Amino acid sequence: MVQQLQPDASATVDYPDSDGQPMADNTKQFRWIVVIKENLELLFADAPHVFVAGDLLWYPVAGDNAIRQAPDAMVVMGRPKGDRGSYRQWEEADIAPQVVFEILSPGNRFGEMLRKLGFYDRHGVEEYYIYDPDKLELTGLQRAEAGLEVIDTMDGWVSPRLQIRFQMTDSGLEIYRPDGQRFLTYTELGQQLEQERERAEQERERAEQERERADRLAAQLRAAGLEPDL
Repeated sequence: MVQQLQPDASATVDYPDSDGQPMADNTKQFRWIVVIKENLELLFADAPHVFVAGDLLWYPVAGDNAIRQAPDAMVVMGRPKGDRGSYRQWEEADIAPQVVFEILSPGNRFGEMLRKLGFYDRHGVEEYYIYDPDKLELTGLQRAEAGLEVIDTMDGWVSPRLQIRFQMTDSGLEIYRPDGQRFLTYTELGQQLEQERERAEQERERAEQERERADRLAAQLRAAGLEPDL
């Protein structure tokens, strides 16, 4: 009897890299997505098996391209860095993103957010953070026995997976790395880099001035018939 091999269902299904939806609805939402995603990239820059992505379609089920979600930012521990058109979980050792972030915009609807919560709950997300930059409200959920449950107090909360701390101020959310460094915007990072460059240049100039002063003093001592003790 000849046994016919069944085709792999996941191989015959098209998994688009785009859902046709914009990454953000406004500049404020876009800025927060970039700040969180890029600072997480920096935080785990030296961890080769921590994958961070922003607005990347996640397909958790092989053979079904309708089951998908594109978190504003997500972190997958246990998967290598690298470019991907989408995150196909069955090709990633079946590891689901452990942490996801969503940044709200005025266009977000309650039903949409409820569907996202259901998706993340069903497919194994451990920590889910939602920030509304207009209302300055941060909501966090953490996996418990019954699924994702709301964290009572987010002000001062430290992510178990990421070890970052969330702080609410009068001007909104601040996020801090384990070393106490605040998450910075691209502009702030550039300004910080420029300040460090200027400090290094000032130190170099001071060192050069000290060397020149020492050379002049040595020359004066030699002119007086003394050998400087350098």
